[in-house]
Amino acid sequence: MRFCSFPTDDGLHAGAVLDDDLVADLTELAGAHSGSLPRTLLDWIGLGDEAVERLTDLCASAGRSHIAGSLADLQLTEPLGRLPRNVICVGANYREHIEESEEAVGPLDLPDEPVWFTKDVRSICGPYDDIATSDKVTGQLDWEVELAVVIGRAGRNIDPSEALGHVFGYAVLNDVSARDVQLGRKQWWKGKSLELSSPFGPYIVTRDEVPDPQNLELRCWVDGVEKQHSNTKLMIHDIAALISDLSRTLTLEPGDVISTGTPAGVGLGSTPPQWLRPGAVLESEITGLGRQRNRIVPEVE
Repeated sequence: MRFCSFPTDDGLHAGAVLDDDLVADLTELAGAHSGSLPRTLLDWIGLGDEAVERLTDLCASAGRSHIAGSLADLQLTEPLGRLPRNVICVGANYREHIEESEEAVGPLDLPDEPVWFTKDVRSICGPYDDIATSDKVTGQLDWEVELAVVIGRAGRNIDPSEALGHVFGYAVLNDVSARDVQLGRKQWWKGKSLELSSPFGPYIVTRDEVPDPQNLELRCWVDGVEKQHSNTKLMIHDIAALISDLSRTLTLEPGDVISTGTPAGVGLGSTPPQWLRPGAVLESEITGLGRQRNRIVPEVE
C-alpha cells in the first residue's frame, strides 16, 4: 500500500492511497472506531509488523466510506509529518558519485564501512513544497536524489539476512545540500540541515509492494533537464548491510528514516559546477515510489 499525509482544518491527517488513487482518510476512520485505532501514520507504524495487515483490512472494509479526495487534488505533506528523530544518512554509497566528488574537491579518505551522518528533522519538507534559499546562507545549493527506508520493527544487532524484515516501506528523499557550508566547515550536518530544504515523499510504499529494493531507478531533473539517472543495484553497501551496520550501534525504532546515498550527477560534480537558484524546478523520482516537484524560491528575510 501507499501511505501519505495531508493537512485538514483540524490538523494533519494520515491517508491510504487506494487502487484508483483515491485517498482514504485514516484519521477519520480511526475516529469512527471509537478512538481505538492510531490517528497518525507514525502511530500506525509503531504497531510493528501488524500495521500493514490491519491497515489493509481496514481500508478494504471501510476505506471508501471516508474518502478525503484524489491523490492529485490533495496537498500532500511529508508522509510522517514532523519526524521523531533526525534522518540517518549514509554518504558516498555510489562509486561514480565518489569519483565525481573527488574530481571536484580532491581525494576523499573514506573507510570501507558506511559513512554515517544525520539531517535535522527541521530540514524535511513536503514533496511539492517550495524550497527557500538565501545567498547569505549558501551560494551552492545542490541536489541529491536518494532512496529512503522507513523502519517498521525495532531491532538491535540485526543480521543482514533479517534486515529487510524490519522495513515498513520506502520513499523518495532529496538530500538537498549547501556544498559551501558542508565542505567549508569540514563536517556535514549543518550543510545538510537547511530548514525545510529536503523533500520527502510523496508517500511511503510498503515493503510488500517493493519486491526488490536493490533494483529501483533513481532520477532527478532540474528545469526539465535530467541530472541523475541510476539504479539502487549500484549501491556500495546495500540496504540490508546498512540496517545491520547501523543496528550494531543503536536500536532502530519504528519511524526511523534511513537515507541510502545518492548516485552520480550532482551539481558539485558538473563541469563547471551547477547550483540550484531561485526559479529553478527540482524533480525527483524513484521507480514505483512517486515523483516530487519543488520550486526554488528566494528566502523572505
